[in-house]
Amino acid sequence: MTKRKLLLFVAVGLFILIAYLLFWPVAITPGSWSPPPAPGLTGQFQQNSKLSTTERLPIAGGFAPEDVAIDSQNRIYAGLDDGRIVRMQPDGSGIETFADTQGRPLGFGFDAAGNLIVADAIKGLLSVSPDGVVSVLTTAIDGSAFQCTNDLDIAADGTIYFTDASRKWPLTNYKADLIEHQPNGRLLSYNPNTKTTLLVLDNLHFANGVAVSPDQSFLLVCETGRYRLHRVWLNGPKKGSTEVFIENLPGFPDGLSSNGRDLFWLALVTPRNALLDRLLPHPFLRKAVLRLPKSLQPAPTSYSFVLGLDAEGKVVENLQDGSPNCFSQIANALEHDGALYFGTIGGAAVGRYRLR
Repeated sequence: MTKRKLLLFVAVGLFILIAYLLFWPVAITPGSWSPPPAPGLTGQFQQNSKLSTTERLPIAGGFAPEDVAIDSQNRIYAGLDDGRIVRMQPDGSGIETFADTQGRPLGFGFDAAGNLIVADAIKGLLSVSPDGVVSVLTTAIDGSAFQCTNDLDIAADGTIYFTDASRKWPLTNYKADLIEHQPNGRLLSYNPNTKTTLLVLDNLHFANGVAVSPDQSFLLVCETGRYRLHRVWLNGPKKGSTEVFIENLPGFPDGLSSNGRDLFWLALVTPRNALLDRLLPHPFLRKAVLRLPKSLQPAPTSYSFVLGLDAEGKVVENLQDGSPNCFSQIANALEHDGALYFGTIGGAAVGRYRLR
């Protein structure tokens, strides 16, 4: 091949590549948003290695136990990416399959009758009886099917508050939702007595973790795509109103839980991605990014990050670990008997961190 032909061949190849990156059809219709500058790991987010002492409770043959729950016998439950919910003894031994949703169990919570309520990304809101029988509670609202049932919490009156992360994108394509950055998510409630599903808060950018306050006056919900939490007032003079609880977090807020006393535990599944932040104001460029191989798209990094928030959104606990062997991509944190139990999307174990 002559030099001239080689140059022509390269030029044509570059033209095709550029045309593909710029014009090949993609399914997203990205919105524009200019995020505030990410806070550094200083001050209230000061970098540390406190989570380096996290213990691993391995789950052989399972992966990505996103959430955990603990029953009255201190047995630990975890939902895996193959649809199984496994149960282990308090020391991590005796792992057994408790149930199989045939979907993707994400968020957990026990109701007053001892049923394990499950937010399943594929199957919807489920109830699993103490003997492992799975039943469907709800899969849609007003004819709009849930695409990614994500997390939940149960109020004292039995109402189940849960999130549909995206009404458009399934969990298998969650990255498209974050890159599209449209308000596809919603917070919902389910009344087990009337079997009715209601919309509580709409237009969230990837709705995620949910936690009801100990006094039942409000609940918190994570808006992962905008690095913030909202407070929804359930009772009192502000009933029905919503406000931002904490914003401009240094990572992607995922799971959320109350310790039943004075703290909400918030899992930041991965730190903010500088490239994604730079791309968010530019919808056209984000379309090009989605055309790239997945290996070249923004992705979670290996890091451990959990915050403890008080009832006013103040950071009172800051737990991190950025070492190569960290228990990374913590998706949920549950306090029980002096320890935090961690779910993760990046490993095959439940984490346990002794608080004192």
